[in-house]
Amino acid sequence: MTSLKRSYATDSAASNLSSKVYIRSTKSGKVQKIVRELYLREDIPCSSRLCAHCLEIAPTDYHNKVAPFVLSETPAGTKSFPNGHYIIPDTNAFLTGMDLFELETAFHDVIVLQTVLEEVKNRSLPLYHRLISLTKNDGKRFYVFFNDFRLQTYVVREDKETINDRNDRAVRRAVKWYADHLEEAVSKRKSIRCPSVIMISDDRDNLRKAKNDGITGLSLRDYVSGLDDAERLLDMVSSGQEQRVGKQTKGEMLYPDYFSVSKMITGVKAGTMHQGTFNVSPYNYLEGSVFVPAFDKPLLIIGRENSNRAISGDIVVVEVLPKDQWKAPSSKILEEEVVNKNDNADADEGEAVITQQEKRALQEEVKKTHGKSAEGRPQPTARVVGIIKRNWRQYVGHVDKDSVKSSTKQSRAQQTVFLIPMDKRIPKIRIRTRQAGDLLGKRLLVTIDAWDRESRYPVGHFVRSLGELETKGAETEALLLEWDVQYRPFPKTVLDCLPAEGHDWKVPEDKSDPGWNKRRDLRDLLICSIDPPGCVDIDDALHARTLPNGNIEVGVHIADVSNFVKPNNAMDQEASLRGTTVYLVDKRIDMLPMLLGTDLCSLKPYVERFAFSVIWELTPDADIVRADYTKSVIKSREAFAYEQAQIRVDDQSQQDDLTKGIRMLMMLSKKLKKKRMDAGALNLASPEVRVQTESETADPADVQTKQHLDTMSLVEEFMLLANTSVAARIYEAYPQTALLRRHAAPPKTNFEELSNQLRVKRGMELRTDSSKALADSLDTCVDPSEPFFNTLVRIMATRCMMSAEYFCSGTQAYPEFRHYGLASEIYTHFTSPIRRYADLEAHRQLAAAIDYEPLDASLLSKAKLEAVCKNINVRHRNAQMAGRASVEYYVGQALKGRVVDEDGFVMRVFSNGIVVFVPRFGIEGLIRLRDLATLEPESEFDTENYVLKIKGEGIDRSVELFEKVKVRISDEAEESTGKRKVKLSLL
Repeated sequence: MTSLKRSYATDSAASNLSSKVYIRSTKSGKVQKIVRELYLREDIPCSSRLCAHCLEIAPTDYHNKVAPFVLSETPAGTKSFPNGHYIIPDTNAFLTGMDLFELETAFHDVIVLQTVLEEVKNRSLPLYHRLISLTKNDGKRFYVFFNDFRLQTYVVREDKETINDRNDRAVRRAVKWYADHLEEAVSKRKSIRCPSVIMISDDRDNLRKAKNDGITGLSLRDYVSGLDDAERLLDMVSSGQEQRVGKQTKGEMLYPDYFSVSKMITGVKAGTMHQGTFNVSPYNYLEGSVFVPAFDKPLLIIGRENSNRAISGDIVVVEVLPKDQWKAPSSKILEEEVVNKNDNADADEGEAVITQQEKRALQEEVKKTHGKSAEGRPQPTARVVGIIKRNWRQYVGHVDKDSVKSSTKQSRAQQTVFLIPMDKRIPKIRIRTRQAGDLLGKRLLVTIDAWDRESRYPVGHFVRSLGELETKGAETEALLLEWDVQYRPFPKTVLDCLPAEGHDWKVPEDKSDPGWNKRRDLRDLLICSIDPPGCVDIDDALHARTLPNGNIEVGVHIADVSNFVKPNNAMDQEASLRGTTVYLVDKRIDMLPMLLGTDLCSLKPYVERFAFSVIWELTPDADIVRADYTKSVIKSREAFAYEQAQIRVDDQSQQDDLTKGIRMLMMLSKKLKKKRMDAGALNLASPEVRVQTESETADPADVQTKQHLDTMSLVEEFMLLANTSVAARIYEAYPQTALLRRHAAPPKTNFEELSNQLRVKRGMELRTDSSKALADSLDTCVDPSEPFFNTLVRIMATRCMMSAEYFCSGTQAYPEFRHYGLASEIYTHFTSPIRRYADLEAHRQLAAAIDYEPLDASLLSKAKLEAVCKNINVRHRNAQMAGRASVEYYVGQALKGRVVDEDGFVMRVFSNGIVVFVPRFGIEGLIRLRDLATLEPESEFDTENYVLKIKGEGIDRSVELFEKVKVRISDEAEESTGKRKVKLSLL
């Protein structure tokens, strides 16, 4: 989008002056009318290389250059448009067909109207960002035309005309102008034929009006039908509107209608309804929950009718059901692919919202609730009455082979099939396709288009195939898409922001160079880094030395990424969007281009690097005397892996100054850790394994449990100290806009179940009135005969916690800043700017706080920082989940074809199965009763004592919570998700 240099005033006659009226309501409830004047211009170009006139009048930028024209001189032709064509889509075309517009093989020479771009931004920010990316893709030739600033295409809203109707009229006006304008331009060039200008819209009324105005308009489906690859591309056309139009005459509605928005707003204000995020149980697809502040426990949503077409992640409004309908959370494993295995994907008419099998399953649950139940089991239940915001995204899955008609597997007849998503919490999705046979056995990407009241399942459309199930490429891309990781290569605009010297960049030798301005020269210090094996993006390094007064100087030196990534440039915007680097078993998806992450910013040994240093004077008891913050130049002496540093510290023959410095750091870190623990910091646990891969092929070779070394704690303690010190400093400087990280104390109800389990099974008490009480009571949960028991309890306690989150200081009261897990009053992330965007923002705030450089306006805006925090919170969690999914996939591959017997521990007991955790591989798996014998064994579930008695063919035993069991581990391709998973069976 070119900045227009010429003055509006000099280019405009009085007739070119228009005004735009905005109506807004103030906080006091008054309505304000805002009138803004627009200067309408005649020099906004059409950007077609066919038009010599626009080239002459086009405005220049600040370098006195005209922006290159985008639209081709020879646009592609089709049977219907042999002279070639340009496309002008309306808003709905982009909203429902973005996947099509992103295809490299089709949809070139597209004119994106300003009216449409603004509507897309208001309707869907993710789609807006995707559309902006298309306008920057030179090969696609998408041109943004400012139709609301061009005199001939500006449209004034008429009396009683809706905004939507005005915008549709603006689109038609722009299409008509383009067609006439190009006709005139081409008429002066006799050898060239004029390309057609086509409006794409799925709005029937808009198409009808276009026809009356003599404008060429097509629906997206009709346009795609005329393309060469129509058969494949038609599968990608959204089927939502088509389904809705076709079904208006059908009778029975399966689901209740949603309440009106005004009714929901009134209900939420009055407290008779509640708003929250809908989450589906990973063990029972018919059970969901919504946490709302008005209730201690989440509201349970049981059954399809009550969940009323909500999908896990949607923001919903719920109404609490009468108390006599309150129920206990399910004690039964229910999997949709088992219960509804033989559903017919085509059977829309006559289907029931609840199948007979589901009815039976729900009735069993009701009986169980009215029988004996553990203390306080029945929970408030609710029903969904409306959706505030759909959290629909692109879903990865595979076609259910039972839904494909065997007679059509080889034909190209269109049929409806089920796609089974990888995420078990997402319902099956109906898609219509002509290539069902080709799609079998593939990992697919689909989009949900609609979920209407008369359809038991949502409908969607095919986007693309990722490849064969179980292949490394397809499965890795699938998990990146599932967790919305931005993994595309960095665009040219980002790479253009890198230093021109590339890998030859060096710290300037001359200290009068601007790069040295206000930097401290710390190259003489004995600095080293200690990281995981193979680490190349080294964020942090440390030093320690004794001061003349007997105290110890300790420095944490962090990569100065903000020196290379400036606010608001293309690289900064890309880093902000990505939010974090994602670590998979076999690869890294970087937040910043590799040149910075693994070279120019990385604190590699033996080379000079820019750093941001925090230097303390500590007493030998690890009390802080003072803290200093400075930009610096350092030269690391060594890059140690944890194991190497540990060996060096333990080897008493090593008495060099660098080793002595590490020993000093080790001594201080133990004292710092004790202080944290005494203050109530939690020592939690999570299953951690390392997958060893073959160096040549990256195929998994073995799985090992990560060993904890003192050097890991050493680094961790000083990173925590740096983060805490910097948090206090930036909050002091910017009390309203410091970017901080908090960890809320979990509600006591979160620990109720675990507390009850420990009391019943082991006679142990879990106290949760403070983090200190919890930490102390976790220390007492020890089984002398089983060392792993305490770790198991800590893993289960971790799952009762709230998630830590980034926030803007002005949005919370100071007591809410507290980090519960670290027992710290204030905290931020400062120590990993190569891989986390939050740390980069903290660097910028600290640099301004110490008067190194002025602070960018974006870091003084509470609203902008809140938006940044919201995004990086999501990205941080998604990166963690993608990393875990990668480990899970590789563990499955490492065990492929092997059968191993291992010890496991029962983590959860259901009436028809158990969940077992295997420490050796850091995995947990479901063992269902139906997997134990040909005929599912009989069972008796004692809910109060967490004991499952199993009786069946060759089996007569009981299993209880926390029990150590022997399991056989093998692998299987899971039919429901198409993933190769670890299979556990009870020995």
